[in-house]
Amino acid sequence: MKITRIETFLIPPRWLFCRVETDQGLVGWGEPVVEGRAEVVRAAVDVLAEYLVGQDPLRIEDHWQVLTKGGFYRGGPVLSSAVAGIDQALWDIAGKQYGAPVHALLGGPVRDRARVYAWVGGDDPHELADQIAAQVDAGFTAVKMNAAGRTRPHASVAEIDAVVERVTTARDVLGSERDIAIDCHGRFSAASSRRLLHEIAPLHPLFVEEPLPPEQSHVLGGLVEAGPVPIATGERIYDRSGFLPVLQSGVTVVQPDLSHAGGISEVRRIASLAETFGAHLAPHCPLGPISLAASLQVVFATPNFLIQEQSLGIHYNREADLLSYVVDPEPFRFTEGHATRTQLPGLGVTVDEDAVRAADRAGHAWRNPVWRHADGGFAEW
Repeated sequence: MKITRIETFLIPPRWLFCRVETDQGLVGWGEPVVEGRAEVVRAAVDVLAEYLVGQDPLRIEDHWQVLTKGGFYRGGPVLSSAVAGIDQALWDIAGKQYGAPVHALLGGPVRDRARVYAWVGGDDPHELADQIAAQVDAGFTAVKMNAAGRTRPHASVAEIDAVVERVTTARDVLGSERDIAIDCHGRFSAASSRRLLHEIAPLHPLFVEEPLPPEQSHVLGGLVEAGPVPIATGERIYDRSGFLPVLQSGVTVVQPDLSHAGGISEVRRIASLAETFGAHLAPHCPLGPISLAASLQVVFATPNFLIQEQSLGIHYNREADLLSYVVDPEPFRFTEGHATRTQLPGLGVTVDEDAVRAADRAGHAWRNPVWRHADGGFAEW
């Protein structure tokens, strides 16, 4: 079997899909994208395709090694995301070739269902009570929200108090049987994060995500030691070597993204590395159905899994949503806040190719907002 063609599709709301075709009629799908830089990743996939066309798609590990190291210069979100989508597609082909779901090829399932959480509050969380109540009514047992919108790195008392008030509201609605996760989005300084963690500790968040931007990971250890709140990070870390120092700092939860961190092949290894530190896997996934399908294949075969992000109804999904480009929504039907494992081959998702090709003709040019502080200086989004 040989790869004969690799195509990419730029589709709303902010996604990039990858289609890998073979001479035996098998097709694999992946989702290689950097949000806000989809066109750049598309170009990277085109370059990597020069090597892959004519190759055996089942040599997944060998291709991963060549694609990540064969160009001499290594790493970075664009390259690792391009590799991630291709890697997903190759695993999809392998599963279809062998008539098995990818999780079976990874050693077999260790669970029958995977807990998922829903997003509430958007980029600047307000009016949370009704949104959280709606997710509880939908059966979810956990939600996540941004801690705050535009925030000064050295946050004021009022800014910290506003976060505590929102988390308190969430806890009041959720009760003690459900969970709230807090995403700081790298918007706080180490000092402000330390204060925030102290204030919300009595509210028992499931975890606090990205209390610092990724370039400050070397000081995460101080936050871990400051109190009992579990620290999570990793959506902007792209390989095992990047996760090693944050695991050494004592973080509780790692959050590689299957569309950024080298795909199924590398995230599987990141999860194993985390297991040696007693840390849990909670894959980042505010993206489309292929990325989520790949994530679920990994977590069904990963012992140290905690919880899975998913994008159904997320604030980014205006022009299209999680189910807009799939033929069968069943793999993404969440029951009692869980995704159920299926035996569908490959990634277990059937892409609506006609809808994807039609959407690609319109395309998108999604960019994240650029925020500024009141004094005109740059603010972390």
